[in-house]
Amino acid sequence: MTNEILFMNGYGVYVWSSFAFTLLSFVFLYIVIKTQHIKEKNKFIAKFGKLNSERAAFAKSQSINKEILSNTQSI
Repeated sequence: MTNEILFMNGYGVYVWSSFAFTLLSFVFLYIVIKTQHIKEKNKFIAKFGKLNSERAAFAKSQSINKEILSNTQSI
């Protein structure tokens, strides 16, 4: 039974290699996205630090932040 699952009538090599490639691609994408998120988070902290009311008002006044905030309020 185990051999049938592994070999799949001769197609097992293709199926399992495709599965492994997909799994490795997802892991790679997760790592890339996580590192980008950490970089952006550190940039934000370096630029704004702790947000007091003055810095929060400045962040809200920037055009890119307005775009982001307007899109997230509908969620």
